[in-house]
Amino acid sequence: MTLLRSVLPLTLLVAGTTLSAQSPDPLAPTARWTAYQGGSAQLPPMGWNSWNAFLTEIDEEKLMGSAQRIVDTGLAKKGYRYINIDDGWWLKRRTSDGRLIIRADKFPSAQTDKGDPTFRPLTDRLHRMGFKAGIYSDLGRNSCSQAYSEGPAQLPEGSVAEREVGLYGHSDQDLRLFFAEWGFDAIKVDGCGIRAFAADAPRVRSGQYRALPPLIDQHSVARSNIPAVKALFADINQSLARYNPDGDYMLSLCIWGSANVRAWGKDVGNISRTSDDISPDWSRMLTNYDSAVRRAFYAHPGSWNDPDMLFIGKGDFDAAHLTEARSHFALWAMMNAPLLIGADLRTVPQSLLDIFGNGDLIAINQDAAGNQATIAFDSDDLQILVKSLANGDKAVALFNRTATPMQAVLTADHLKFSADKPIALKDMWTGDASQFSGEQAFDLEPHQTLVFRATGQRQLRDGMYVSEQPGRVNPAVDGVSYPEPDPTIHRSIPGWRGTRGVGERPLYAGWGGAMPDATPYNQPLAIAGKAFGSGVGVLANSRLEIRNEGFSRFTAQVGVDDSARDAAHTVRFTVYGDGRRLASASTRRGEAAKPIDVDVRGVAIVELVAQAPDAPGEMLPVSWGDAALRR
Repeated sequence: MTLLRSVLPLTLLVAGTTLSAQSPDPLAPTARWTAYQGGSAQLPPMGWNSWNAFLTEIDEEKLMGSAQRIVDTGLAKKGYRYINIDDGWWLKRRTSDGRLIIRADKFPSAQTDKGDPTFRPLTDRLHRMGFKAGIYSDLGRNSCSQAYSEGPAQLPEGSVAEREVGLYGHSDQDLRLFFAEWGFDAIKVDGCGIRAFAADAPRVRSGQYRALPPLIDQHSVARSNIPAVKALFADINQSLARYNPDGDYMLSLCIWGSANVRAWGKDVGNISRTSDDISPDWSRMLTNYDSAVRRAFYAHPGSWNDPDMLFIGKGDFDAAHLTEARSHFALWAMMNAPLLIGADLRTVPQSLLDIFGNGDLIAINQDAAGNQATIAFDSDDLQILVKSLANGDKAVALFNRTATPMQAVLTADHLKFSADKPIALKDMWTGDASQFSGEQAFDLEPHQTLVFRATGQRQLRDGMYVSEQPGRVNPAVDGVSYPEPDPTIHRSIPGWRGTRGVGERPLYAGWGGAMPDATPYNQPLAIAGKAFGSGVGVLANSRLEIRNEGFSRFTAQVGVDDSARDAAHTVRFTVYGDGRRLASASTRRGEAAKPIDVDVRGVAIVELVAQAPDAPGEMLPVSWGDAALRR
């Protein structure tokens, strides 16, 4: 594989755009769902990963010990089924034929009397236990541990060429080995190899590794070669389909929110990391949580936001900090994040196993509707998250971000339930039942998250607001032409760098993306002075795909949002049903909202297009006020 930057046309190298003279109109209706449908991740993956507990020092005993504990504690029966080997498993790449060689001294079952070491006995054993097996690689020639490890523990050995164990130049060969020959079911693909090995990197200058001009700059989306990174993943997807004809695999993208991946990861893999690595610190957990929580429209059955593995078991989330550990777990459950345990389960106490095994919260995470929670109340101190469940109930979390006691008032409006009807609550931690009408106050301890399952009468009796069902909405084109860092993400002190340098400035692109019940820049939805408590906020020059399952009408009040900076250009709103135009309306900022009410009976894909050809979308946030699918 050659370095893609040198062969891609210049029109493809502008961050955030993939258009060229030959490209089709991205706003033209496609009549299909274009988010990722490969692999097998209709529900967020659950399981265990070796990295947080062992870094590169993974071996068969540690791996199988944790797997056996998942069985013995009953966690396997609750859905924890992936056992994933992270960095540290490889010895070298044999230069004669490019084959990867396993560190057989650490994985004795891989050793054979004849031939090369193989992971097949290990994966067969995991399969017999009812698990799926996952493995780790990197987009570049070298791995993250080779770029950043401070010691030699289980790093690849041999010559410079033998230590090039990443996918770069070997993608199809390695994926055939992992899936067809060794029997793995999942792969996590890191990106350090296309970020950390520039010619001036100290480990390259010293001769340890060959230079590879970076495709990713984690601190600047403008300096990342987004099309080239996506092309590498496209190669991976082709090989995954080739060596998994039954489609039963899981692809984890791990490029830490860089290269604007939070906008396109949903189109490329089953889970996609939204931030840099988590650490067992409350502040760092906030960073990872913030990187995913406002991205509900970018997660669906088959493609989930991944704010990184659970770090329950260490630091601020150990057995002495059960409040924080419960919050960590509850927030990941509400966001439909993968529930991947990172602890050494051989030593985890029962109090933490009880958190991992909370069946009510697992059910919320694994709910078939696939709706990530949305933010019903937002502040730096306290947030209220609400998630629509398949049976019509709502899950609601009251999250105290601070180290100070806090009171939260939950209202029927937060839940989009009728205020004059009783609302039943079940506490997901205690099992206690209660009831209220209108509103209810709750006292929260520092760092506490209360979680309830709520049952009530919907405000919208004949359907659902689109913002209540983000798992059915795909922002195929979100109007962002110049990706910008999101300033709302908590900026913590990175534990691996401390206070060296200038601090962590906003770096995760995503500012301006489609939002439920808010504008793309996190303002209340409003058209000509009329506020909308429900709706979709997105930039002009956007196209949203909505899966319609049994609804007969689509209704909305559309217009340019009052927060727009452009009052001169007209935006044309068009609704399509399976590619056929159903309705359209045009308006400018300051004009009253235009009503849309169309018949969508029998329509599988509804598409919402907001178009302003002569104006950048960033100047024109638009609102699909009260957008709803109705019966």
